[in-house]
Order: sequence, then structure tokens, then C-alpha cells
Amino acid sequence: MADHPQGLRALHQAFDDARFGPARTLNLRNALPTVREATARTEAWLRERQASRAGDLLVITGRGNQSDGGVSPVREAVVRLFASLRRRGVIASAVEHTPGSFVVTPAPLSALREAARRRREPAAAPAADPETLRALDPATRLLLRQTAQRALEVLGVKDPAHFLEREMVAQFSLVAAGVPDGPDRETRLRAALAALLQDYNDR
Repeated sequence: MADHPQGLRALHQAFDDARFGPARTLNLRNALPTVREATARTEAWLRERQASRAGDLLVITGRGNQSDGGVSPVREAVVRLFASLRRRGVIASAVEHTPGSFVVTPAPLSALREAARRRREPAAAPAADPETLRALDPATRLLLRQTAQRALEVLGVKDPAHFLEREMVAQFSLVAAGVPDGPDRETRLRAALAALLQDYNDR
């Protein structure tokens, strides 16, 4: 009987491994980060997974059994971060899975722009300007233009051409935040923009 709880935990671990796998699991418990490191890493990871339309995700914070008072400061900080990311359109939900983990559902990429318009939190500094966009590959720029135009149509803007360049900058800034630097970044940017355009077209 003494082995039963341990065997049950192993079974739950096996189910989680099968459901999420390493690509959709962020294990903060094993990394032992500081609170600041944990929140920065969690936000960057969730933004990247949102851009790649990864599906449901598992974030493991640990229960805090070894922490003062038995409460994990990392867990508490990540819970607060989830609330902020919901307001900013990064995640749709975060539900406690176990006392030390959460199942997180990313929001559609189009939710980023909607959240920015609501201005419930201070807007982040733009990650791009018109000059930056001109440096993009023509295929990326065309896809960005199509995405911005469709976003303006969804909003019911009467004269989308007048606002197109500004909307391209805004859409690119939001998408680029979830696509980290790397040799294939432009390919990943196009994939994220294609997913965003599909979000708008599905409306």
C-alpha cells in the first residue's frame, strides 16, 4: 500500500508525457529558476507556442513543498502572469492540472491585436517600424500586408488603405514577439503570419 501514491504519480506522469510531450511542456520545477527568471521564461515560451499554434500546453511550477510556508513563490508569480497574459491576448485559459502544474491553452494570434486595442495594460513598445518591414523578404511582406488588410476588414474599417501601413507595423510587432531570433526566423514569421491570417479568415 505504501507504494500506491508513488505508482499513481508515475501513472499520471506517463499520461502527461503522452498528452503533451517535451515540445509542449515547460518544466520550471526542474530548472529551479528565480521568480524573475521563471516569469520571463514562461512568457517567452508561451508567446512562442502561441505563434506556432501548439495546442494545449503543460506548465510545471512545482508545489513549493521545500519553500517557506510550503508555498512556491514561482508558482504564485506564474499564476499572476497567467492573469496578465489572458488580458494581453496571449493565452485563453490556464487551469490547475495538479497542485504543481497547469494546463494552458494559447489564445488565437488575432487576440493579441484585440487585446492591444482594449488597452487594459500599457502597450508594449513597437518591435518594428516601416523601415524594418521594408527589410523583410517580399513573400513575408506580402503575407503581412494581406494579414493587416484582413484585420482592418474584420474591424469594419471603411478606408483600409489609409491605415494599412500602420496596421502592418502593429501586426508584425505582435507576431514578432513570439518568434525568437534564429537562422530560420523569417520562415517561422511567415508561418505565424499565415496562422494569424487564417484566424481572421475564420471569422
